[in-house]
Amino acid sequence: MNWISNYIKPSINSLFSRREVPENLWRKCDGCGTMLFHRELAENLNVCPSCNHHMPIAPRARFESLFDGGVFVPVEVPDPLPDPLGFRDQKRYSDRMREARRKTGEHEAMLVGEGRIGGAPAVAAAQDFAFMGGSMGMYVGNAVIAAAERAVSRRCPLVIFSAAGGARMQEGILSLMQMPRTTVAIRMLREARLPFISVLTNPTTGGVTASYAMLGDVQIAEPGALICFAGPRVIEQTIREKLPEGFQRAEYLLEHGMLDMVVPRREMRDRIATLIRLMMRQPPRSHGDLPQPEAAPDGGAAQDAPAPKAERP
Repeated sequence: MNWISNYIKPSINSLFSRREVPENLWRKCDGCGTMLFHRELAENLNVCPSCNHHMPIAPRARFESLFDGGVFVPVEVPDPLPDPLGFRDQKRYSDRMREARRKTGEHEAMLVGEGRIGGAPAVAAAQDFAFMGGSMGMYVGNAVIAAAERAVSRRCPLVIFSAAGGARMQEGILSLMQMPRTTVAIRMLREARLPFISVLTNPTTGGVTASYAMLGDVQIAEPGALICFAGPRVIEQTIREKLPEGFQRAEYLLEHGMLDMVVPRREMRDRIATLIRLMMRQPPRSHGDLPQPEAAPDGGAAQDAPAPKAERP
C-alpha cells in the first residue's frame, strides 16, 4: 500500500493535474485578434505577422533594434521633484508611479541612449506608452533636453520615437510647461545645424504632437499610427459629423503632406541610418546605399553638364 500511495498515486495525480500557464506567453493582436506567441512576436519587433499591425514596443527593445549590435549607453536624465502638487484622483500620483515602474521595469516614460546607427554616432530617445500612457511630465521634458544637449555636445543627430497620450495631468501646469521647454531644446539643435529625425508611433497625441514630435527635419511614422492633437472621437462629438476613413492615421497624414514617409518597423533602422549619412554628409557604407547613376544615351556614364553661361546683350 505504501508503494502505491508513494509512487503510483502521485504519478497519476501529476499526469492529470492542470498545469499553470504564465499569462504573458500569448498576446492578442489589437488589429486582427490573432493569438501570437510572445517569443515569435518579440523576434518580429512586436509586429503582427498576420496583419502587419504595429504593437507598442518597449524603449530598450527598440534601441536594441536601432543601434549597431544593440549596444547603447544610457544618457543620465535629471530627476525632477516627485509629485510636486501632491496630486490625487482615485489613487495618489506617487502610487501610480510605483505601479508603472513595477509594470515596465523603467524609471520613467522616456529612455535616452547614445551609440552608433549604421556606423554613425547618434543620440536617441524613446517614449514608453506602457508607462502611464507615455505622458509628458517634467521628467520627459528633462529627457528631451538632455538628449538634445548630448547631441549638440557630440555633434551628432538626434532621433526621438514619440508614443504618448499627451501631457501628464497629475503635474498640471508643470507638464504643460514642457511643451515650450522641449521646443526650445529642438531649436538648440537647429541652431547647431544638427539633424533631428522625429519618428511618430502609435499613438502620438496631445501636447507631444503640439511640441517636439512635429518639429523634425524629417518626419517619419510607423504604419497605422494615430497622430493627432485631439482624438477622432472628441472631434466627432464636437463637430457632430463623421470623419473620413483613416483620418489622423499615418497614411492619411502622408497623403496630405504632414509626413515625409511611413516606414515599417523592420526597415526603420536602415532608413534612419541612410538619412543620417545623407544629412551629416557622410560617405555611404556600401555601394548599395545610393542609387546607381543613370547611363548616358551613348552607353557611357551620365555626367553633369555645365550650365550654359548667359549671353551678354
